[in-house]
Amino acid sequence: MQGKVEICGVNTARLPVLKNEETRALLKRARLGDEKAREELIGGNLRLVLSVIQKFANRGENLDDLFQVGCIGLIKAIDNFDIAQPVRFSTYGVPMIAGEIRRYLRDNSALRVSRSMRDTAYRALQARERLTNETGRNPTPDEIAAAIGAKREEVVFALDAITEPVSLSEPVYADSGESVSVMDQIRDNSETPESWLERMALSDALAALGEREKRILAMRYYDGKTQMEVAREIQISQAQVSRLEKNALTRIKKSMFAQ
Repeated sequence: MQGKVEICGVNTARLPVLKNEETRALLKRARLGDEKAREELIGGNLRLVLSVIQKFANRGENLDDLFQVGCIGLIKAIDNFDIAQPVRFSTYGVPMIAGEIRRYLRDNSALRVSRSMRDTAYRALQARERLTNETGRNPTPDEIAAAIGAKREEVVFALDAITEPVSLSEPVYADSGESVSVMDQIRDNSETPESWLERMALSDALAALGEREKRILAMRYYDGKTQMEVAREIQISQAQVSRLEKNALTRIKKSMFAQ
């Protein structure tokens, strides 16, 4: 943040931080129409907005503008978060805030997209969301095109035109201080059990790992599953999978260098 203390007149050093229990209690009150609770939620999660805009700070954009846009994403997250789901609010809020900022940057990009193509893209996005809700799966470009009365090529080009490139190391969300990057969600089918085991040559180190760590590594590198798929199967959060995987690999590396 380049030492900046105030953004939009807000002293970032004095921003409050809500605990998870406090956040959920305020969310329940806000759902019942308590405006004061809603305001407390916004104020107590402004640090979440700050953590997200730091990823966009090197693009030459005005941080005050990004902060205001991020606050809009935060408010949308507060209004749409499902308190019945057993996940932290930050897990849901970070992608919402980042998405709002990306939309702002896309719409104000120096690389201009024609109005007609942008309109096609927005209609395609709406149709995709509607079809996903109706069918429970991601619709194909042909299905989206049919839904909005456009050609398949027009839909593909329009969606590509408004898509911003994303770094593989960019965090997707953070939970309990653990960030999950785009790379963590990519399936890797290039690794085979033989090549992985031959390259690592760490049977002793693997034997020293706990059963859950072994299972996670096997699912990730043997079965080629994403961390999200692993998390669903063993019923823990993706952030926990990421932490356990990294810890296991660190222990393996230490064992290898110690030999």
